[in-house]
Amino acid sequence: MISTALPGVAGAALLAALLAGLLAVAPASHSAPVSSTAPAAAPPAAPSSRTARRGACVFSPSTGPAVKDVGTPPAQPPYTSTVKATLTTGLGDIGLGLDGRAAPCTVDSFAYLATKDFFDRTSCHRLTTGALKVIQCGDPTATGSGGPGYQYDEENLPKADPGKETATYHKGTLAMANAGPGTNGSQFFMVYGDSELPPNYTVFGEITSGMDILEQVARAGTDNANGEGDGAPKKRLTLQDVTIAGSQAERL
Repeated sequence: MISTALPGVAGAALLAALLAGLLAVAPASHSAPVSSTAPAAAPPAAPSSRTARRGACVFSPSTGPAVKDVGTPPAQPPYTSTVKATLTTGLGDIGLGLDGRAAPCTVDSFAYLATKDFFDRTSCHRLTTGALKVIQCGDPTATGSGGPGYQYDEENLPKADPGKETATYHKGTLAMANAGPGTNGSQFFMVYGDSELPPNYTVFGEITSGMDILEQVARAGTDNANGEGDGAPKKRLTLQDVTIAGSQAERL
């Protein structure tokens, strides 16, 4: 795996401050357009008992309206082990392994949105190509502010690396973007090169195939709308369809 630690940054606290906002979901606004860059995410909250109380997931209304009104996922997570998913894109298929054991409510939400065609015909709206190597998707508006109208808590947060306030999100990681504790929605990111980030983002699976597609998009670069090496990808990555393997998903 490729190491992408930031050179020349003094101290883990400063590094965390620099990176905390890079994967934030911009909060929706009713009065003005929303920038794709959001304030830094707050420190991770302690694990919440309401996320999976007695095996159930809690999906509460978000502050912003639903971009597509598809309702809310079932409270009882349908997956307790790995389930396969496929992102059908204009550049080829990307295979995912969703971890229903470690992140049951996140996988519940992702699978539900996939079966409701929430992700269909949406473009991945953000690419970072510096020390942080991720592609962010899941917002039908492609602005960084869109979501499903509900939110839920974090699960399976990575541990900080020894002596640091950041964690390594390894190449191939699939994780959720958020705007702070308890604000997970539909936006997710795929890591195409080892990256250091605060341990605030739910890891809910891995990329099992199609890494070459992500690398192809990364090589084409960004429009630098959010600064050098951070913006919309110049080579568009459009999710034509997201499918979940197995009959359980079909019954959601």
